[in-house]
Amino acid sequence: MTNNKIQKKIKAIAFFSILINIFLFILKIWVGIISNSISIIADAWHTLSDSITSIILFISVKLSEKPPDKEHPFGHGRYDLIAALIINVLLISIGVHFFQKSFARLHSTNFYEKSLFTIIVVIISIIVKEMMAIWAITSGKKFKSKALISDGWHHRSDAFTSLIVLISISFINKYPWIDGVLGILISCVIIFVAFFILKKSISSLIGEDINEGFKTEIINQIQKSYNYELNAHHFHLHEYGNHKELTFHINLPGNFTLEKSHTIATDIENDLKIKFKMEVTIHLEPIS
Repeated sequence: MTNNKIQKKIKAIAFFSILINIFLFILKIWVGIISNSISIIADAWHTLSDSITSIILFISVKLSEKPPDKEHPFGHGRYDLIAALIINVLLISIGVHFFQKSFARLHSTNFYEKSLFTIIVVIISIIVKEMMAIWAITSGKKFKSKALISDGWHHRSDAFTSLIVLISISFINKYPWIDGVLGILISCVIIFVAFFILKKSISSLIGEDINEGFKTEIINQIQKSYNYELNAHHFHLHEYGNHKELTFHINLPGNFTLEKSHTIATDIENDLKIKFKMEVTIHLEPIS
């Protein structure tokens, strides 16, 4: 699948997420207000934050579509990581805000009353959000989009928090303080998930070492065509969204001509480019 088709798929998922999240937010905020539930209102704003993250994702995909230019010769694929950073910082701030509001609710005497409508809305939210999570995470892994995977985990965290709210409804009459407690728990889930994904996004943006399993796969791929040890080493992998640049060294006999050595290196580069869809540059070192 070409990069253009991948970008269109991601944008379609993001746009659909925006519409669904806004619809669920309206339902939840309405139920939260009429029932006076801080946990349901917090859950509603968590859902709206998913709309905001989907909007950021949509914009980041548009920006990452820009072709390479003089200032950015490797393209604009890292907008995906920048979007993930913005999304998760936003979620952490929302989590902190509702942690404070939920803590205040522990000492309040104003509690909500459960209703069949409230239960139905929360159940619908759980099912829809988990379906969206599966779709986004699966697509994110397929298209290698960290922002889309991040968006998917936000959907899943929303489904989880809605599940917590559903459980709390069963005990609200017996334990009226449970609304504040679960509001705190939901806030902690939001903060934890956002911090975890934020940490991974920052690590990718800084630059990570090549995965050992992937390194072994590359070595096996290039070695099977030659009956002498190439001793591939000094690997560096640079990722810019869908654009990847791989560099490494190989050893060739010192009595090989420059033309023969160049041909071998070019053949390996082309082979890896076709198999792994990345640009490859090889440095040659002679064996005495």
